[in-house]
Amino acid sequence: MSYRKESIWKKVDWITVLLYVVMVVAGWFSICGASYEYDYVGWFDPSGRPGSQLIWIGLSLVLIFIIMMLDSNFYNVFSYLIYAFIILVLILTIFLAPDIKGSHSWLVIGSLRIQPAEFAKFATALAVAKLMSAYGFKLRTLRNFLLVLFLILLPMLCVLLQNEAGSALVFLAFFLVLYREGMTGYVLMTGICAVTFFVLSMKYSDVVAGITPLGELIVLSLILAIMFVLMRMIQRDLTPVKLLLALTAVAHLIAGLVSRFVPVNFVWIMIGLIAVSSACLVFLSIKNWVWHYLLVILFAVLSVGFLYSVDYVFDEILEPHQQMRIKVALGLENDPSGAGYNVNQSKIAIGSGGLLGKGFLNGTQTKLKYVPEQDTDFIFCTVGEEEGFVGASAVLILFAVFIVRLINLSEKQKTVYARVYGYSVASVFFFHLLINIGMVTGLTPVIGIPLPFFSYGGSALWGFTILLFIFLRLDASRKER
Repeated sequence: MSYRKESIWKKVDWITVLLYVVMVVAGWFSICGASYEYDYVGWFDPSGRPGSQLIWIGLSLVLIFIIMMLDSNFYNVFSYLIYAFIILVLILTIFLAPDIKGSHSWLVIGSLRIQPAEFAKFATALAVAKLMSAYGFKLRTLRNFLLVLFLILLPMLCVLLQNEAGSALVFLAFFLVLYREGMTGYVLMTGICAVTFFVLSMKYSDVVAGITPLGELIVLSLILAIMFVLMRMIQRDLTPVKLLLALTAVAHLIAGLVSRFVPVNFVWIMIGLIAVSSACLVFLSIKNWVWHYLLVILFAVLSVGFLYSVDYVFDEILEPHQQMRIKVALGLENDPSGAGYNVNQSKIAIGSGGLLGKGFLNGTQTKLKYVPEQDTDFIFCTVGEEEGFVGASAVLILFAVFIVRLINLSEKQKTVYARVYGYSVASVFFFHLLINIGMVTGLTPVIGIPLPFFSYGGSALWGFTILLFIFLRLDASRKER
């Protein structure tokens, strides 16, 4: 038994472990800087945040030891059971968790608070890897694709019901894994288009040119352009595309001339052109027996439907504070003392750091607590203020090396299970990094997700640690064979 334990530690990827240790240590010092003055009771005092985080770090080491000592087959065999248990906990959390800042996502046991959503990430990664590693599994089969979607969307729905939209969105990272494993590019393209259409329709929702709503016109023009591009990719004969382009030009020319005498809503022109293009695609599909044309039609119909559902989703489904955050992010509202306060103060803190920063514990913005959540979701502003551009860049480079390392290790795996799980780990870390940094710098709406290993919080630290070291255990078993 001792020989086996020794061999595991020799085969673990110590470069990744070193990156983990550096980030955890740097994160702890950042929490010290963010908590200094207003919460300072001594860095090792468990009643303060640095001391509390240090306890979570110590317990994480115990978790790492347990994870590495378990046989790698344990995770494969019990993947579904772990997933089912976490789903049960998520459902119970909806009803048992107290209201904390408007959400029901924390289970409170005495002085201990646990957020189950953080553990749902590794459980979902295990279940998805288990399903996709089944014998004869093909992702492009409709049944299999729907099963994978179910595994991803079920915990996402549970977290949404806890009123934790930010944590729920993290599960979208798994679609990057699906794309790596053979998911059609149409799905990924549809997701990107949906975000683009939403942003453009919201950004220009109140802009009108004559009687033409500019937001609708821009999105419909993009839909038509994408249809033409897809037709060009499918159809070798360019004649249909050229005819439709000519029709589009003539229709706009005539509409432009008519608009000099009577108001013309160009939106109806675009809808008509999309309808004509769809009819042409139906004809080509029947004539050439090419079913890809039907996917283009489906894309067009869903896109137009999505465009005209944006207002309903925004007004009726999103909460008022979420609406305001999106408006502030898109520049539709200027609310420096409300929804935009966090981001404005974060930018000031990062900008005040200059090139080399003000030095450890010398950040005035963080000392005076101008930035809310500066030791949790907005911890990066503490790094920017105290360590400056150089320190902030070093953190980003550290994460980049870490994620690239995970991708390289994933590609080396000998089993589909380990590869899929590895890509799930890399995707979750990438999503967290992208959204958190974008949120702190004002590039994305504030949705409240932590920066891995840096933000204060035991649940997040444990969740990320388990997520990572299960993969390192699987990678170590690769070297045993």
